Amino acid sequence: MNKQFHQFIAAIACTFFFSACADTGKRQQTSAYYTADDFKKLSKIDAHVHVNTYDTTLISLAREYGFRLISLNVGAPEYPPINTQQQFALFHKHQQEGKFAYATSFEMAGFENPGWQESQLRYLAASFDSGAVGVKVWKHIGMELKDSKGRFLMIDDARMDTLFQFIQQRNKTVVGHLGEPRNCWLPLDKMTVKNDRDYFSKHPEYHMFLHPEFPSYEDQVNARDRLLEKHPALRFDGAHLGSLEWSVDAMAEHLDRFPQMALDMAERISHLQYQSKENRQKVIDFITKYQDRLLYATDIVQEEKTEPAELSAYCKKTWEQHWKYFTSDSMMEAPEIEGQFQGLHLP
Repeated sequence: MNKQFHQFIAAIACTFFFSACADTGKRQQTSAYYTADDFKKLSKIDAHVHVNTYDTTLISLAREYGFRLISLNVGAPEYPPINTQQQFALFHKHQQEGKFAYATSFEMAGFENPGWQESQLRYLAASFDSGAVGVKVWKHIGMELKDSKGRFLMIDDARMDTLFQFIQQRNKTVVGHLGEPRNCWLPLDKMTVKNDRDYFSKHPEYHMFLHPEFPSYEDQVNARDRLLEKHPALRFDGAHLGSLEWSVDAMAEHLDRFPQMALDMAERISHLQYQSKENRQKVIDFITKYQDRLLYATDIVQEEKTEPAELSAYCKKTWEQHWKYFTSDSMMEAPEIEGQFQGLHLP
């Protein structure tokens, strides 16, 4: 992998999040490609993690492996309240200045109540003043929340326009996890990656193919697209490959259509691997063309209950496997993919 590709990982996160990124892992290059030996030497960014503890295990691992981190606050029910997540993030930000950044979020409870917009604007303003570089919005918008008339609340709802206008005015980035992989709306035997089949077979309550009363996959994508059409200057990171993970063509079409859009790879690299098994050159061409619009990301989570040894082993395996996929031309296997696929050995 050449320096240009490495810099897309670092530079796009700088553009979208960090205010100053002077060190992007520059080196005197003697080869057109990086190797396994270069992995720890280079400054890299994992643009999508969740550090929900004061413990510094993940921070230390990131430093050892040459990563800076962007931790995302999110209103997921299994996580602490968003203000508690922010306290964790501020602790690490102050301890690791220049190595750790975070995105705040806003509370959806009471979104129909008078004063909701004003209270969330105050929270966002305080977060930005404390150093938040963006705002995470989550899939409960579009898949769970309903208004008093029983209608699903979609991300382009006018009640959130004031918030997105404020985020744009403050020159911050929206990180949007909206919808789910397209597999969620397909029957099990049509799903592309094994982990999706395993998960939805065990959790039919979340398998949207079985719940046609919920918004469709197209409803989710179209609502996100309408948001970006309403706010064309809004900087937007489509988390999890923007729920377009199934097709590099669909991703390319959206990146062409929305110049302020980027995509992060969190928990969706297996979908690139699946497509590279089918047409490796097509994936290489996509990443090469849009290298300044793609963010390397993993969705690694550290909580109070996380075992340090397990976290260390998982991070090492994940980061090194991804590096191998992007930099080598080796034949590889992954638990999410049936059969072998070849590393991209990006030019």
